Amino acid sequence: MDNTKKLLEVMRRLRKPDGGCPWDLEQNFATIAPYTIEEAYEVADAISRDNIGDLRDELGDLLFQVVFHAQMAAEAGYFDFETVAGGIAEKMIRRHPHVFGSAEERDTGKVDGSWEAIKELERSDGEDGSALAGVAKALPALKRAQKLGKRASRVGFDWTDRHGVRAKIQEELGELEGAVGKRNVANIEEEFGDLLFAVVNLARHLDVDPEHALSSANGKFERRFRDMEATITAEGRRIKDFSPETLDKEWRAAKRRVG
Repeated sequence: MDNTKKLLEVMRRLRKPDGGCPWDLEQNFATIAPYTIEEAYEVADAISRDNIGDLRDELGDLLFQVVFHAQMAAEAGYFDFETVAGGIAEKMIRRHPHVFGSAEERDTGKVDGSWEAIKELERSDGEDGSALAGVAKALPALKRAQKLGKRASRVGFDWTDRHGVRAKIQEELGELEGAVGKRNVANIEEEFGDLLFAVVNLARHLDVDPEHALSSANGKFERRFRDMEATITAEGRRIKDFSPETLDKEWRAAKRRVG
C-alpha cells in the first residue's frame, strides 16, 4: 500500500462509526476549519524558521486536514479526495498553457497577466459575477483588504497614484479624530477600520506586502523591547517603575544595540 492510500485508509478508520475515534466522528467542516487554518500557519512558521524537519511534519499535518475534509465530504456524497486532487491538477494545467498547452502556446511562453486573466475567466463562470467574487471572508483582515483593493483596481476603481491614497489617509485620520472627539465608540471603531483600509491601499501602491511589513515591524518591536527589558532587569530594576521619559531613553538605547 502506498503512503497516500495508507493515509486515506487511516482517515476512513478514524471516521468509521463502528470502532472509529469518538472525537473524529463528532467533527464536521465547521469544527475542523480552525485546525486547518492553524496548520497552515504552522507550515508558514516552519518556513520562517528555516526548519526543514518541522516543515515536513507540518506539511503532513496540513495534508491530513485536506484528507479529513475530503473524507467528510465523501461520507455526505459530495466529493472525495481523488476529486479534490484531480480538480487542482486540472486547474493548474488550465492556468499554465505555456507549459501544458498547444505547441503554439508553449512556444509563446508565459504571458504577463495571463494567470490573472485565466482566473478572471474562471470566476466569470460562477454565480457571483462581481469583481470581488472569491475573496474569502475567512482571510485575515489585512490580507483581505489587500485583495479587495487589488480586485477593485483591476476594473478601474482606484487612486491614480500614491498621493491620492495619502490624501485619503489624512482624510480618514481627520474623521477618526472627529469620532474620538464625540466619544462615539462605534464610530471610532468604524473610522479606525477605514484608516487601516486606506493604509493597506497605500502599501499596494508602494508594492509593499502589508502582512509581511507588519510582521517585520512586530519582530523589530519584540527584539528591541526584549533587549530593553533584559537590560533593565540585569541592573536589578523594574521596567514598570520607570517614567515614560526614562523608558524612551532606554528604548533609544535598545534601538542602537539591536537595530
